[in-house]
Parts: sequence; C-alpha cells; structure tokens
Amino acid sequence: MPELDVLIPTYSRLTALAATLACIACQSLPGFRVIVSDQTEAFDVTAAPEVGALVRLLRARGHDMELHRHLPRRGIAEQRDFLLGRARAPYACFLDDDVLLEPHVLASLLRLIRRERCGFVGSAVIGLGYVDDHRPAEELIELWDGPVEPERIDPGSREWARHRLHNAANLYHVQQRLGLRPGDERAYKVAWVGGCVMYDVAALRACGGFAFWSQLPPEHVGEDVLAQLRVMERFGGCGMIPSGAYHQELSTTLADRTTDAPWVLGRPPAHQEPPLVPKP
Repeated sequence: MPELDVLIPTYSRLTALAATLACIACQSLPGFRVIVSDQTEAFDVTAAPEVGALVRLLRARGHDMELHRHLPRRGIAEQRDFLLGRARAPYACFLDDDVLLEPHVLASLLRLIRRERCGFVGSAVIGLGYVDDHRPAEELIELWDGPVEPERIDPGSREWARHRLHNAANLYHVQQRLGLRPGDERAYKVAWVGGCVMYDVAALRACGGFAFWSQLPPEHVGEDVLAQLRVMERFGGCGMIPSGAYHQELSTTLADRTTDAPWVLGRPPAHQEPPLVPKP
C-alpha cells in the first residue's frame, strides 16, 4: 500500500495538466499513487495523447494511476470529496491542475508532516511572473518555534491576514532572504494554503473532509480553505518554506466567486457579536 496518494481535480486544462503530471513524474519520492478526476464536459482530458504519454511514464516509474471522468459537475468541493473517497494511503496531497513542482516537493512535504504530526502541510504556489514585484508589507512570516499546534482561525480575524504572504512572489522573496534550500524545511503559520496541500487523511476525514459540498451551490470557491480551517482547529496545520511549488498563472476556471465557503459555512469570527434573534 502506498504511503501517499496524489489527488488532482481537473477541468478544461489539458496543457496545464500535462505540465503538472510531468513534474509529478520527476519527483524524487518513489512509489506514490496518482488519482486524476476530470470534469471537462467538452472532451475527455484523460484520453488525450499528451496525458496518456505521461500516464505511461508514471506507470513505468512505478506509480499506480487512476483516471476518472467524473460527471456531472456539482462543484469543486464535490470533486474533492470524490477524490478523497478514492484515497487509500495514510497521506494525500491535493494538487491543482496548474501547479509546477520542484523534484523534492512531495518528499519534503511528507518528511515535514511526519515530523510535525499535524493535520496538513502545504506548499503555497509562487507566481514567478511577479518576481520583480516586491511587497515588503506582505512579506511577513511567522515561523513555528516548536511543534505545530492546533489554531482556530476565523475569517476576518487578525490571523486571517497571513494569507497575504502567499500573494504574487512574496514567499519566494522570503525564502531567498532566509537562504533556505531543499532539506532545510521550516514550518510557518498560515491562514490557509492553496494549490498543493498534503493532509493526514485520517485527520481530514475526522473533520468531515469535503462532505459539506451538498450545502453549497455548484458554483463556489473556498472549499479548500474551509477544510483546512477545520483541520487546523483540531490537529494543526502549517506551510512549508521553501515551497518549491509554482503557479502556471492561468485564468481561474472558477469565475463565479460569489459563494465563498468559509464565509458561508464557517463560524462567525470570535470577535463578532452573534445576530439578534427576535423573541417569539
């Protein structure tokens, strides 16, 4: 049984998915399994020659592969819930279909989550198109001094502002300034991490996973954020620096951002007064 499953939800991104799979095929970590779930209506991404060639390469390198065409679309949370249901390994890395990874990333994430014994560890994606865009006010980092501990993070709270570190190329500038290299992984405090997140599967399932998808309309965002907030409160979670994950900087396929899961389904911030309920 593999120790790690890599779970990739994809939609209408043939070229980007192929690039992501090429990076996975070059990972230094052996023996993990890859599960792809495609929700493209117009064509079958998993049947494309570009993807097929990389599937063959991954299998030749000893990685089991599962390819699913998962329709109809019921939203990205349901897509993630389906993938989580396919996971069999004790750890699972949710990887977006437009992320490039350095060869060490999966091994580094696995090493860090084992060391910290927390619910998740994420490699925040870096936009190298912004490498010359320095934002000192957003380059604030809180390294964990000691083991990662559970935290409650509420939308709009002071800790919520940590997400700014993951804008543009901020994290890249910080890791360059700190002189960190692969093998020097440090854990830091996060609000959430997008794009590449490794979970302790038992912890994620204990917090409900993505089963909340049925409470959301098909068009929504923030499902990964909500899941991480729930895991972080019970089991702790962190980011990994250096990251080694890079965004392909494509336009989002989730254009309707009206329904943001942590604001719709999350608890109100601790400092917010509860709404007044009229007496009968």
